[in-house]
Amino acid sequence: VQLQASGGGLVQVGGSLRLSCAASGFASDYNSVAWFRQAPGKEREGVSCIRSFTSGPTYADSVKGRFTISRDNAKNTMYLQMNRLKPEDTAVYYCVVRFTRIVLSACLHPSSYNYWGQGTQVTVSS
Repeated sequence: VQLQASGGGLVQVGGSLRLSCAASGFASDYNSVAWFRQAPGKEREGVSCIRSFTSGPTYADSVKGRFTISRDNAKNTMYLQMNRLKPEDTAVYYCVVRFTRIVLSACLHPSSYNYWGQGTQVTVSS
């Protein structure tokens, strides 16, 4: 399984970015998808997730109302629309998938996911 994240970059405070993640190399549909991020010197943090094909999104409190996760199953691609960006959003962002559905309480835990992309850097300048 390969996950290729793109769309990161340098943006000013209040700006927007859209991250994409293309998945390939698997024989069955993955079920759960999520985005995580890791800032220098900090632990990896769950940003947003979708637990299954029929579940709605879940967001970390720090991004609620500003970020939107989505998935296009036909294209095997997931997205993270990030609006009103803040300096504290600066991090490497990772897309992840899991082939089985997970419970809501595990949706934003990094240990819940089997496959990780290589990460894309997002830098928000003030």
